[in-house]
Amino acid sequence: MEIYENTALIVVDVQKGFGDAFWGRRNNPEAEAHMASLIDRWQETGRPIVFVRHDSAQPRSPLATGTEGNAFQDFVAERRGKGSGPELLVTKSVNSAFYGEPDLDAWLKGAGIRQVVIVGIQTNMCNETTARMGGNLGYDVLFPLDAMHTFDLTGPFGWSQSAEELTRATAVSLHGGRFARVVSTQDVLSAA
Repeated sequence: MEIYENTALIVVDVQKGFGDAFWGRRNNPEAEAHMASLIDRWQETGRPIVFVRHDSAQPRSPLATGTEGNAFQDFVAERRGKGSGPELLVTKSVNSAFYGEPDLDAWLKGAGIRQVVIVGIQTNMCNETTARMGGNLGYDVLFPLDAMHTFDLTGPFGWSQSAEELTRATAVSLHGGRFARVVSTQDVLSAA
């Protein structure tokens, strides 16, 4: 695996509201440490970083605009603006970072970026949607599965999936469907 000098790290929705009991049981307690190590490496090497924030329009959402839950988690907030490379803040109100402001696709293409690494919250929601769109737009998408987490979820017909099952399904769908290459944080750090 090769990581290019201009590969962008996209840090999705690492916000305080995801610590709220509203979401239920989560997986991967090491996710934040892995995210932090990738942000640090990107900053040390001057590579571009995109921080994405979900600004929920729903007033009762733990991610509602103007609430404490909307803010980035401390380990992300403390790192913003500390790197020598380009940095972008994208805000969105839907699942994909490619439907935010400013236009992520235009920014990446304007900088000649063709490879992205996606980390953050939630694995099977905004991370997966951003990865699928990135793949559709022609980016080489790397998806370090241990640098993200999700929550148990109940769907139709009384079906429910654990966070681990959802993570596995996302990995198989993205990798098997060739939307992204599912890798580990160590794979990315070794190549960067």
